[in-house]
Amino acid sequence: MKTVSSTEVYSCPVFRVTQDKAVDSNGFAIERSIVRHNGSAVMMAVDEKNRVLLVRQYRLPAGQYMWELPAGKIDDGETAAQAAKRELIEETGVRAKKWKKLVSYYPSPGFLKEKMTVFLATDLKEGEAAPMEDEQIETRWFTKKELKQAILSNEIIDGKTMIGYFYWTKL
Repeated sequence: MKTVSSTEVYSCPVFRVTQDKAVDSNGFAIERSIVRHNGSAVMMAVDEKNRVLLVRQYRLPAGQYMWELPAGKIDDGETAAQAAKRELIEETGVRAKKWKKLVSYYPSPGFLKEKMTVFLATDLKEGEAAPMEDEQIETRWFTKKELKQAILSNEIIDGKTMIGYFYWTKL
């Protein structure tokens, strides 16, 4: 497929939307509105007791409070790893000495050009959080068993948290 046209129809600080058309060598064409996003870094902070740090915040599109792995947008000129380190401190106040990439994936590739990269963060030191103005974040440590139960019982329905957990535990 080759993109033959792309027109920006909307832009805001978090993402932009384009109307794109692609055609293959046989003339088959696809036209889609695409939400373009720099990508997100997801942090799975695990302490020495093998507990995972989750954040709880209100998610307006979902219309509910959700427990999830902390995550944030990759800023222009920033790598996913740099964003992960910055976002973990901002959202939770936690700093990690050791980082390991677990997985990268596209959460909804039918219309969203966002790659999410999940990092395992260990050797932790707690500090003061500095969330953004529009964030009210609660934090809580979950044992591996509690997290598994919350996922299997649909108490946690956030995709990045489920994917991070399953890659971490290799289930």
